Amino acid sequence: MRKALSEPLRYPRPEGLTGEQGISLSKRPKQKARNWKATLRRIWNYLSRRKGKLALVLLMVLLSSGLSLLGPYMIGVAIDRYLAGPGGEPWALFLAGLAAVYVLGSIAGWLQNIWMIGIAQETVYRMRMDLFKQLHRLPIPFFAKRQRGELMSRMTNDMDNVSSTLNSSAIQIFSSVLTLVGTVVVMLLLSPLLTVLTFLVVPLMSSGMKWITRRTGVLFKERQRNIGDLNGYIEETLSGQRIVKAFSQEERVIREFGERNARIRQSGFWAQSISGFIPKLMNGLNNLSYAVIVGVGGYLAIRGTITVGVIVVFVEYARQFTRPLNDLANQWNTLLSAIAGAERVFEILDEDEEDQDEGEAGPVEAVTGEVEFTQVGFSYNEGEPTLQNISFKARPGETIAIIGPTGAGKTSLIQLLSRFYEADSGSIAVDGRDIRTIRRESLRSHMAFVLQDTFLFEGTIRDNIRYGKPGATDEQVVEAAKLANAHSFIARLPGGYDKVLHGDGSGISQGQKQLLAIARAILADPAILVLDEATSSIDTVTEIKIQEGLQRLMQGRTSFVIAHRLNTIRRADQILVLKDGRLAERGSHDELLAKGGLYSAMHQSYGQAD
Repeated sequence: MRKALSEPLRYPRPEGLTGEQGISLSKRPKQKARNWKATLRRIWNYLSRRKGKLALVLLMVLLSSGLSLLGPYMIGVAIDRYLAGPGGEPWALFLAGLAAVYVLGSIAGWLQNIWMIGIAQETVYRMRMDLFKQLHRLPIPFFAKRQRGELMSRMTNDMDNVSSTLNSSAIQIFSSVLTLVGTVVVMLLLSPLLTVLTFLVVPLMSSGMKWITRRTGVLFKERQRNIGDLNGYIEETLSGQRIVKAFSQEERVIREFGERNARIRQSGFWAQSISGFIPKLMNGLNNLSYAVIVGVGGYLAIRGTITVGVIVVFVEYARQFTRPLNDLANQWNTLLSAIAGAERVFEILDEDEEDQDEGEAGPVEAVTGEVEFTQVGFSYNEGEPTLQNISFKARPGETIAIIGPTGAGKTSLIQLLSRFYEADSGSIAVDGRDIRTIRRESLRSHMAFVLQDTFLFEGTIRDNIRYGKPGATDEQVVEAAKLANAHSFIARLPGGYDKVLHGDGSGISQGQKQLLAIARAILADPAILVLDEATSSIDTVTEIKIQEGLQRLMQGRTSFVIAHRLNTIRRADQILVLKDGRLAERGSHDELLAKGGLYSAMHQSYGQAD
């Protein structure tokens, strides 16, 4: 019996399924699922933190399941005592007892649901918190290879699937199993023959469930993957809406969205259609079981082998025997979707964290700003070098300009310095200490970045400036804004420093965003400053204000400036000219012009534009 019930829970992973519309799951991109038992065990690890409340839920499940078995039995006894013969107890007393059984059963069911909902919500809360924390512990390369929308889908859609299953399905499964076991025991006591006849439908149920679930399991996983892909595409197109409209690609993105939407419709159609056979199969076998029990039971009653009350009780128990199986079958679809979602969540939780390889690395208390690269090599993809044999030294307070054609490795060099990526060869030292011996968080606390695409968070201007130094006073925020030449435009805004910015700084210009980024960097007071194309998309008038703010920001700090406009780097102490990942030239502006090499050619080609 137990084996027959649990058989659908151990179906093998399908090798593939091809539907009429051409969906071939075996040829999809690799979708490595985890062991389902391990996934359920990990969910239990979250649930088990509330063992006391779970024990109460289990007690209520036992009580409600027991009372659901007692009610039909009492009805059968009443039929034999009060209809077939003289009753031994007052009829009113029996009715009161029967009413008490069903009322207590309802109360127990209500309590178990309320308590389980609380446990489920707390469990999902912890899982979602762990997932969000993990996302902030992962290295930059992890995000470079994934769409933000797909990651958001794991945080929202997949977590909602887990939540809905724990809220309802978990209790339903526990209750069904207990009811099933109790029903079988009572049925065997009443009539072993009718019990055996009832069991005849179990192999049919097991075979049908196995056939169906072997096909729906992979389809539900495919649907979750397609939903994640669609969310990623939506996020991408909405973020790039200006580009879509600028190049008149509306029809194209609508068509591509339709293709992804169709894949969800297709996988969802087959998953729901095939799984929809489960209740039809169960209902058909239920009716067959009733017919057999009534026919054989009636014959036995005529012969006097059993009473009419036993037949009535047995019919009710036969319904209770198949109802848990039916409930388990119906909940199985939800469970499939929840496990698929939980797998996707645990995949992120199992990713290697950024600090996982820190080893003996420790913090650094103070940084003067001396930076030295020694024969550094790096590649994003094996066999495709991005940087090769880069060596230079920046003294404290110097400004290092980095120029070169697109793809020369300028930004990659900075990403190595900040340990967003690790060098494949050579070493990078800050104040004579290899940065691999410095914890990333500690290293970055002494750095500040002003990038071409400035990102502002939803919140007030004051909070955005204070982002790098949450403990700064309002006076320090204003002083930083004044040094960055941002105070004047902030003062003219409605609300001033308390103006709330929405949607990455909507409502202010790109130049004003840059000024806020400079103020944020000034307030952070870093020892090492990185300016990555900070003025490339700014008009000349605004650039003058930004340049003034940058000069104040760079005073006394080791600065790395990446720029295409040569007038922004003429004052640099050293200029590094990169080409094809190599350090082609190095020197001051005048020294490089005198050499008449690559820098001189670049200066002549577009220097006049500056």
